[in-house]
Amino acid sequence: MSRTFHDARRWVRLGTELLLRAARFDDAGYAEPSPLPGWSRAHVAAHVAANAEALSNLVHWAATGEPTPMYASPEERVAGIERGRALPAAELTSWLRESAAELERGMAALDEEQWRAPVVTAQGRTVPATEVPWLRSREVCVHAVDLAGGVSFADLPADFLTALCEDVVAKRSAAPGPALSLRAPEADWELPGEGEPVVVKGELADLAAYLTGRDTGAALSAPTLGAWL
Repeated sequence: MSRTFHDARRWVRLGTELLLRAARFDDAGYAEPSPLPGWSRAHVAAHVAANAEALSNLVHWAATGEPTPMYASPEERVAGIERGRALPAAELTSWLRESAAELERGMAALDEEQWRAPVVTAQGRTVPATEVPWLRSREVCVHAVDLAGGVSFADLPADFLTALCEDVVAKRSAAPGPALSLRAPEADWELPGEGEPVVVKGELADLAAYLTGRDTGAALSAPTLGAWL
C-alpha cells in the first residue's frame, strides 16, 4: 500500500487517543518498567511528550521559514526525557496531553504551501513537512503499546500496521541482518540480508511487533532482529 498524508493525519489522532487512554497511571504505575529495556513507563511518556514538542519545532519551521531543529543536541534530547520521567504523575500526563494538543493545533494551521516546505528531521533527513504526521503517528501508535497500559498492536488499524511494516522493512534493508520472507494475510514483504531467506508467517500485528523489536520472534520461529531505530 501507499500511505497518504490524510492517512497519517488520521493515525495521529487515533494513536493519540489510544496513548492518552493508556497513560492513566499514578506515580507507582509510571515507575513500572515498560517493555523497552532500561525504560520505565515514565520514560516512554516523557519521550512521546518531548517528541510532540520537537515535531512542533518542525511545524514552526514550515509555518515561518525559520530553521528550527527538533532538538538542540542529542544530549539535550536525553536530558529532556530524564527531566520529564521524574515529574509527578499528574504533571507528566498533563505534559503528554498538552504537547500533543499543541502539535495538533500547529499542524491544523498549516496551509498547502507550508505543508510542502522542507524541514530536517532529528536523523538529518530533509523531508517535506507533510512527513511530520507520519513521524508522529509512528510515535503515538507504537509507544501506546509500549506504555503497557492495555493497548496492543492488535488494537492499531490494519492500514497503519501495513504502512509501519513497509517502513521498517525499508529501514532494515539498509542494515545488516538475516534475510526474511514475511507473510501476513494482508501483505508480504521480502527483507534482504544474510543467508537463505527465513519464512516468517503470522498475523499482521504479530509481524509489526516483531519487526519493531517488541517481540523476539520466538513465537513466530523467527530469528532475533537488532534495533529498528
